[in-house]
Amino acid sequence: MASFVPYHSPAPGDYETKPNSSRVEATALEIEEEWSVPKAKGESSGWREEEGRLGSDTRQTGEILINGKKQALAYGTSAYVTQDDTLMTTLTVGEAVHYSAQLQLPDSMSNQEKKERADFTIREMGLQDAINTRIGGWGVKGISGGQKRRVSICIEILTRPRLLFLDEPTSGLDSAASYYVMKRIATFDKRDDVRRTIIASIHQPSTEVFQLFDNLCLLSSGRTVYFGPASAASAFFASNGFPCPSLMNPSDHMLKTINKDFEQDTELGGKDTIHTEEVIEILVNSYKSSEMNREVEKEVAELIEKDTSSTNKKRKHAGFISQCFSLTKRSSVNMYRDLGYYWLRLAIYVALAISLATIFYDLGTSHRSIQDRGSFLMFVSSFITFMTIGGFPSFVEDMKVFERERLNGHYSVTAYVIGNTFSSIPFLLLVSLIPGSIAYYLPGLQKGFEHFVYFICCLFSCLMLVESLMMIVASIVPNFLMGIITGAGIQGMMILSGGFFRLPSDLPKPFWKYPMFYFAFHRYAYQGLFKNEFEGLRFASDNVEGGSYVTGEEILTNTWQVNMSYSKWVDLGILLGMIFLYRVLFLVNIKTTEKLKPIIVSFLSSRTSTKRTTSIMQNPNATPLQEVQVT
Repeated sequence: MASFVPYHSPAPGDYETKPNSSRVEATALEIEEEWSVPKAKGESSGWREEEGRLGSDTRQTGEILINGKKQALAYGTSAYVTQDDTLMTTLTVGEAVHYSAQLQLPDSMSNQEKKERADFTIREMGLQDAINTRIGGWGVKGISGGQKRRVSICIEILTRPRLLFLDEPTSGLDSAASYYVMKRIATFDKRDDVRRTIIASIHQPSTEVFQLFDNLCLLSSGRTVYFGPASAASAFFASNGFPCPSLMNPSDHMLKTINKDFEQDTELGGKDTIHTEEVIEILVNSYKSSEMNREVEKEVAELIEKDTSSTNKKRKHAGFISQCFSLTKRSSVNMYRDLGYYWLRLAIYVALAISLATIFYDLGTSHRSIQDRGSFLMFVSSFITFMTIGGFPSFVEDMKVFERERLNGHYSVTAYVIGNTFSSIPFLLLVSLIPGSIAYYLPGLQKGFEHFVYFICCLFSCLMLVESLMMIVASIVPNFLMGIITGAGIQGMMILSGGFFRLPSDLPKPFWKYPMFYFAFHRYAYQGLFKNEFEGLRFASDNVEGGSYVTGEEILTNTWQVNMSYSKWVDLGILLGMIFLYRVLFLVNIKTTEKLKPIIVSFLSSRTSTKRTTSIMQNPNATPLQEVQVT
């Protein structure tokens, strides 16, 4: 049967904290039969799923043990529902759960079986009436906050994990919805006779919700105040002189008794009072000397010796090809429905294309048109593509969803990068083709279908390069304002060193010529577009008396200092190669961050001057539900 362990989130002052740092105590979990946390000692161990969620200012000490041993939780064994509902706002409730089922459930299940599993899970959470309603977000009305929380729970319980972490699953729910959601969570084990451990944090449970809890663990600053049956907690407090008043919610009474944030004294009866610190000390010592604690320690010792390796076997999930296909389809739907992703940019690009076409209308072949053509091509390849940073907020929202799903092991990083790349190609082609067609013919640029195709391909490559660059920035700087500033600064430096504002021979050699001139993709865009436009044309010479003409090749060599040792197609090939390189860098950056973050957290933890460890252990009289109170 499932072991259900809700606990109250700690108040700001409940953990022992220092400036810009906090301490996370060690935990160990016994998956199948009980969950236990023996006393932590030594340096921190590596549990990727948990360490991957720690902030840069968080310190972890102690050991994380699974079944009494240092090991990673296999995929499908655990799931974690975060406090923040990070979901794709453009999807409907049904689509969000169905796509998640396609990503998480194994290929051995048919698409129909996956759909049935998703539909059943939606009904379990009472979301059948909202199945076709979009989740919604900023600027778009959607489902309520409580329904979003239930969607998050649906997504994580699709795999029927043995160990489920829920961070405040009742946030945003009214009392009735909270009760029914918690009641359904408490009966997860009844559907397939698999024993499960469910650990959750919960705010102000009602009396009905509190009665669903089987076991209760109360902590104060990491010290165990009580760990045992929830039904016996009131008797424990009463036996130590702190009885729960009649008609009062027991959880409220316990939280009030051991909460020392407000430095208020506890009434013992009559006019007598006692300081909260003394109350906590009495309760902690009483629990330590209790028979219950000795039995728990004995049970934990037995669990450490027990062979439970069979309970932590990795489950299969969707294959790599299935993940790529599902992610591509889901991302395409998101991009299509999100107006800020491409449609708003398309409208602005069309307006800019019309402006360019009218300002540079009918350039002709006069000598003055040489500079005009160069300015036109520079603006197209630099400033139009520069506006791709407008999609950065959408990139950041995508990254938030990816980080949540990746930490829970829904799919691989490679599958995500491939899915995002292929889903963006049709939209970028559309954004390149329509404005490009408007801007190309009215100014009277080089005639011929080949020249037009090259122009569109070059514009597409530049757009995709900037988008790839902004995705790299989004993975490093997940903040709207800072990300846009960073991306704009990088592009500005590339534009300056591209060879238009200052010719290649005039660029200062340190940094700007070597290496920026060769790293900036604008160099290859400028030179490719210049070759595409000037080769084969003749322009009037500025020598009025001679009346001669100057060829496009001479202009490329003398005026623009273009490297003529290779064709324009080589420049396009380099741009396409840089797209591949940027996407690989995006992939490498994510995977490197995943590997380095736990190491950095572990290193910083080892430098913590004071290390405290906490013991949270399994009650031998465990019944299906438990509650953990952290204060």
